Formats: sequence, C-alpha cells, structure tokens
Amino acid sequence: MDSEKQVFSVWGLPTEEVRERVKKVMKTLAAEFNGPEFEPHVTIVRAIKLTQEDAINKFNSACTDLKKAYVVHSKGVSTGTCVYLLLDTNPQVVAPSDHCCRHFGYERRSPYMPHMGLLYADLTEDEKKKAQERANAVDDSIGNLSFLIKRLALYKTDPEDKSLKSWEKIAEYELE
Repeated sequence: MDSEKQVFSVWGLPTEEVRERVKKVMKTLAAEFNGPEFEPHVTIVRAIKLTQEDAINKFNSACTDLKKAYVVHSKGVSTGTCVYLLLDTNPQVVAPSDHCCRHFGYERRSPYMPHMGLLYADLTEDEKKKAQERANAVDDSIGNLSFLIKRLALYKTDPEDKSLKSWEKIAEYELE
C-alpha cells in the first residue's frame, strides 16, 4: 500500500435508477457549460488527507458500525461554488455523515449541508443561474427527488485535478 498521504472522500451513492436520471442532467450541464463528468454522489466526508491504508481502515471501521440504508429528499436545484441538488437536512441524513466524520477524525468548519453536485465548473453567477434553469428544464422534477442511499464509497479525490479524471473509487460498502 502507498504510504504517501493523498486526499480521500466518503460518498453516499444513489440507487441505479436515480443515478441514471441525475447522470442525464449532469451530462447535459457538463456539455453546455464545459464541466467535467463525475459520478453522482452525496458527500458524507469531504476531502481529508490520509494514507490509502489508513483511509481504507477508517472507512471499513465506519461502515461496520453504520448498518442502515437511508432516504434523502432533495429541496431543489441550487447554486454556490457549484450547481447542486440541495438535500433536506434531517437527523437521518446528518447522522451518517457525523458518524463517518468521527471515524475519519474530520472536523467540519461549517454545518453539514447535504447536497449532490450536478456541475463543477468555474462559472459566473449568471452562468450558474442559467445552469440551474437548464437542470430544471432537462428534468422538471429533479428538485423534488427522494431516494435511498444504499451504498457508501471511499474515493481518492485529488482537489488539484479540475478534470476529475484522477478520481478513483477505492472501496465500497453495501448498507442494509
């Protein structure tokens, strides 16, 4: 195993049906607004520097204690540093993130804001607004989704790689 520290993230993965639906919106936005393609996911633990061995051990430990799949509800397409589906902040959604953050020793600088990125790109506010409108036009009920997070994944996520081509799934865990 590589003893060099790299950046890892823990993601909640949507069901295949929702993945395909969201992927359609993401591909449209990436093509029209010159953004990279990436896997649909809900960030559970943001980028943290660890050795791969340590990241895998922490991931396995966190998953062993975290058994149940859970439902997330979207509250609409929103914008910030990216264009994303804003997800409802309820204890059922926050608890798995808090649990995993504790296992990884990750301390948030701000309250957890569950979301699913739709477009990562350097956009003006006006372009973000257009991308937000476009997302809703491609799938008019995307902002009103409810879906199950049944799998967690550990990803290597180099924040310097704006193409996101180096992002790599390292491990995956199926929730009950």
